[in-house]
Amino acid sequence: MDKRQVIAAVVASLEAEVARLAAAARATHAEATDPENKAENKYDTRGLEASYLAHGQSVAARELAQALEQYAALAARDFGAGDPVSLGALVTIAAPASSVYFIGPGAGGTEVRVHDRPVVVLTPQSPLGRQLMGRRQGDVFQAALAGRPVALTIASVS
Repeated sequence: MDKRQVIAAVVASLEAEVARLAAAARATHAEATDPENKAENKYDTRGLEASYLAHGQSVAARELAQALEQYAALAARDFGAGDPVSLGALVTIAAPASSVYFIGPGAGGTEVRVHDRPVVVLTPQSPLGRQLMGRRQGDVFQAALAGRPVALTIASVS
């Protein structure tokens, strides 16, 4: 799998999500400041709740925009079979089911499809990301899946 395509797919996904969140924040802000939502009594909190929601959406959009900048600046470094997992690695886990992970600087949990195969972004700070960092192709380690420990094998690091 071409790592450049993975990074491009993540960038495209983040761009779409930033645009969606920014539009939602603008719409919610407009609702919060609409004269129709002015509080009618001390128990009417529609406008206040809408302003909290707009703020949260704006913060999420800013965080995704920062992740987008990080991905735009990320070099697609090639890893050899003996290289340890680090930022920018594409890691395939063989057992119990084949899964592909991209170790990225942000936007953990983002899932993209490349060549009709799902790739999930992990950050080094995530539980699985922490376990993968520094490991190499062929390493076997324990991870919790559905609350149960499972032995996972790193099939490749590229």
